[in-house]
Amino acid sequence: EYNPTEAIATNIIGAQNIINVAIDRRVKRVLALSTDKAVSPVNLYGATKLVAEKLFIAGNNYSSSDGARFSCVRYGNVVGSRGSIVPLLLHQKDKGEITITDERMTRFWLTLEQGVRLVIDSIDLMTGGEIFVPKIPSMRLMDLAKTIAPKCRVKIVGIRPGEKLHETLISREEMLNTYELSDKFVIRPSTLFKAIPNDLWHIAKKTILECYSSDGNQEWLDYKGMEKMINVK
Repeated sequence: EYNPTEAIATNIIGAQNIINVAIDRRVKRVLALSTDKAVSPVNLYGATKLVAEKLFIAGNNYSSSDGARFSCVRYGNVVGSRGSIVPLLLHQKDKGEITITDERMTRFWLTLEQGVRLVIDSIDLMTGGEIFVPKIPSMRLMDLAKTIAPKCRVKIVGIRPGEKLHETLISREEMLNTYELSDKFVIRPSTLFKAIPNDLWHIAKKTILECYSSDGNQEWLDYKGMEKMINVK
């Protein structure tokens, strides 16, 4: 929100540059990394990630039948990543007071290792045009605060501009084209690319979920699960 020109240059113009070079150099497979912020975006960052997804999926239209293939992975918060809440709470812990934006807030959570595995698996599965979404647990920010700093006071500071109370990894509209594997969802492209055969739909089953959101998730992290993921001592 504070530097829209840079966000557009990186996530949109940069994405198109990668697509053009991949097609020109006949790269076999390109997998773009996206985020839950791209689903029904409320800020510019999310909007640029949504456009990047659309560009990569559409890239299959411009590639030859034996040329580059483009797909995406879309996931939630990575535990302990730079600028995330875990390093912030660990830093605040020694001061006796920690801050969270809203006690109702929920987020999807996965480890760096899970994210890497998702990418490797998706590269093996992709044939072009899919968006791969992992089945990952949700957590409540208030539970996280109590896990990291159970003896500290909690100060509620309010939701920041462009922030959501809950995140969504697959919208209701996208669920119409979503299939399910044991450990992930696969969003089928709304436009089928005639040059790309795809056997994935023979092993995947149609999902029955209405949408995939952090507050409506079927899997939740408890205190022990969060302690294990962040190695709280």
